[in-house]
Amino acid sequence: MMIPAGAWRRTAVGAGLLGPNGEVSPTIFAEMTALAVAEDAINLGQGFPDEDGPREVLDEARRAIADGENQYPPGRGIAPLREAIAAHRARFYGLSADPDTEIIVTAGATEALAATLLALCDGPDDEVVVFDPCYDAYAAAVALAGARLRRVPMRWPDFAPDLDALARAVTDRTRIILLTDPHNPTGTVLTEDARREIVRLAERHNAVIVTDEVYEHLSFGARFRPIAQIPGAAERTVSISSAGKTFRTTGWKVGWLIAPAPLATAILTVKQFLTYAGGTPFQAAIARGLALPDRYFAELAGSMAAAQTALGDALRDAGFEVSAPVATYFTVGDAAGVGGADAAAFCRELPASIGVAAVPLAAFVADEHRAAYASLVRFAACKRPEVIAEAARRLQLLGAATTR
Repeated sequence: MMIPAGAWRRTAVGAGLLGPNGEVSPTIFAEMTALAVAEDAINLGQGFPDEDGPREVLDEARRAIADGENQYPPGRGIAPLREAIAAHRARFYGLSADPDTEIIVTAGATEALAATLLALCDGPDDEVVVFDPCYDAYAAAVALAGARLRRVPMRWPDFAPDLDALARAVTDRTRIILLTDPHNPTGTVLTEDARREIVRLAERHNAVIVTDEVYEHLSFGARFRPIAQIPGAAERTVSISSAGKTFRTTGWKVGWLIAPAPLATAILTVKQFLTYAGGTPFQAAIARGLALPDRYFAELAGSMAAAQTALGDALRDAGFEVSAPVATYFTVGDAAGVGGADAAAFCRELPASIGVAAVPLAAFVADEHRAAYASLVRFAACKRPEVIAEAARRLQLLGAATTR
């Protein structure tokens, strides 16, 4: 069957959604996970935990199912979850949100992102500015919205955004400045100066700030502060988060967005024709999770800090140079010293050679920027301590091989 020609197909090919002959291109995560399964390797490529979430959350999902909460929820999400999201926002950040007009529950953060871009972008004259590297779904969603993507590189080893380059990239054509904070795939957190400059540029050029904050409770080396706290930001910011990372329930796909009512209404207009709504018993469970005591959230960040330290030490011992993360699941290492000058080829060989899977960082950047990231590899530390320890042992085999 022929795929119709046109703007969508051209932008989809450019964004990597389709191959040059119209074939579906698998994501880098799918490719590396398939290799991990085939080789029985430890999968440090795809960012999903190997432990279940807290008992209280799982029990609440079971209760909701048993009590018959299994039909369509309201399009905005069930009221208890929207109220819990508002309470969580006030509790951790001192920010208010009206659960009836400013909060929408979504099928994960990815749907929130896609609905936002589809609602707020109006064709190829609109531009979306992102920091490069960026989560691969961003380029795909911008392509589907028919807008233009402009990337601002973040450079190894600290991955601090170039604010002068950002100022050049943001113009009156900029419809959205799209952020990930804490940042996937680099494990960084935006500085206060960066946040303030983003808000200044958004105000100057009348742009909307869309911020992906799914790792908000996995910041352990630098304090995470939502950009909506910056004066002048809240009235033009769509804040997106999800339960998957915070409660180790990535398969439930419960996300949400918080935005001023006019923006939220525009996004809901699109979202209702994507999934409409979903996951009624899971929504009830996440409402319970958001009310867990502070101890839970502190221990979550602490356990991730320990896993990241163990992984970083193992990578250094194996011969990688490492950019120490301050948040998220992810550690980036330079594999040039262990035979990984071409990180894409290196990652495709790694599952078979030592039984560990990882992802080349170049998969997250534009073609024109890839040379600067050619030897960089992203590893995910969201695994049990004994799994990280075994991955460390296997990585030593790599280090031993390169010293012979």
